Amino acid sequence: MLERISGKLHDVVRQISGKHTISEKNIQDAVEEIKLALLEADVNLRVVRRFINRTIEDARGEKVLKSVNPGQQFIKVVYDRLVELLGDTRQDLELKGPDTTSVILMMGLQGSGKTTTAAKLAKRLVKEGRKPILIAADLVRPAAVQQLAVLGEQIGVAVYHEDPQEVKDPVQVVRRGLQKARKDLYDTAIVDTTGRLHLDEIMMKQIRDICSASDPDETLYVADSMTGQHAVNIAKEFHEQVGITGVILTKFDSDTRGGAALSLRSVTGRPIKFIGVGEKVDDLDPFYPERIASRILGMGDVVSLVEKAQETYDEQDAVRMHKKMASATFSLQDYLEQLQKMNTMGPLSSIIEMIPGAKGNIQEDDIDTEEIKREQAIIQSMTYAERENHRILGPSRRKRVARGSGTTVYDVNRLVKKFDKMRLMMKKVAKNKKYQAEMLKQLGM
Repeated sequence: MLERISGKLHDVVRQISGKHTISEKNIQDAVEEIKLALLEADVNLRVVRRFINRTIEDARGEKVLKSVNPGQQFIKVVYDRLVELLGDTRQDLELKGPDTTSVILMMGLQGSGKTTTAAKLAKRLVKEGRKPILIAADLVRPAAVQQLAVLGEQIGVAVYHEDPQEVKDPVQVVRRGLQKARKDLYDTAIVDTTGRLHLDEIMMKQIRDICSASDPDETLYVADSMTGQHAVNIAKEFHEQVGITGVILTKFDSDTRGGAALSLRSVTGRPIKFIGVGEKVDDLDPFYPERIASRILGMGDVVSLVEKAQETYDEQDAVRMHKKMASATFSLQDYLEQLQKMNTMGPLSSIIEMIPGAKGNIQEDDIDTEEIKREQAIIQSMTYAERENHRILGPSRRKRVARGSGTTVYDVNRLVKKFDKMRLMMKKVAKNKKYQAEMLKQLGM
């Protein structure tokens, strides 16, 4: 996520954070590095100039130069300016109450992930207790209607669609879809519209007509974050011709340059409301400017990490695991369950980014994902009794497990030895609060 710009800004932060005194020369050098990083990230030139001027203005004040820790104070200035650039605060959807049908209109270019994002948004609204319906109004792209129908079935959300061979007017589809939504008491209708490979008057007229017919509460522009400045220019055009209330950035988990995320708010005046962080229907996160700024500067994002953990682990499970660790009764079955839950929290690189102090110190390449998969295969080849008590794994059992998992007896022995050491370490950590505090301190928490 924003790997290139994050790496460059993290280097600047690391160089200046350790300085007990900084001069205007230090500030100028650091700001020059930041400017180059922003330009390489394809951030809008006018936005870069404004950002740099504000940063220099704040950093040259007495608050930084004469503070107790000027290096840290300078980083705070950069962080504040980044948060401002990204939109200051989290902006949620503005929808009506459950007694009225709210309308969300999705728009954007073809290939931006609009249809998938519509389904992701519907899944998110279901989690929040709303009752959404998807309306398939993309009658141009082959299989778009079928794709939305399949996604709707996958997430358990109703989809209103008509045969694109028989119906050519998306405005009529939207009108009839909204009639069904109101009749069947759906509180949210998400309209998926046609995208084009480029902006044209036909597309804009169609969007304006759909807008007039549906009177949406939210008009969301879906942008591919990998397209950088191009996505910003298109968003500006959509806003001027149709009017958008917010943006959803897709493919944010990829190695994007960051130009779109850092320019959109300043150029359009409209907030980024969600980011797509994966291909699964659950991979749509709210956009928090302060958390993204923190991750760009390599400072982690504990709040998002805790929220993801809370979605995966319940409190009773956490208490049960703590007791097992403290009493050294944590089993291979428990270990397997924790590995599987970790997989549901998202890509490993994303989790590493959220841990304070981990960026730059822990690389994804340092963690052998193939070894983790191998360990899961070995444990899954054991009987339940063997997972609960690995002491009964004698030579013949270990041979059977190795054959069943496609590994060697050496691999099985190594896992058992590693697990014994890990269980002993867990017992020490679970019982020693001073040691726990020291570990958190090392992580910058």
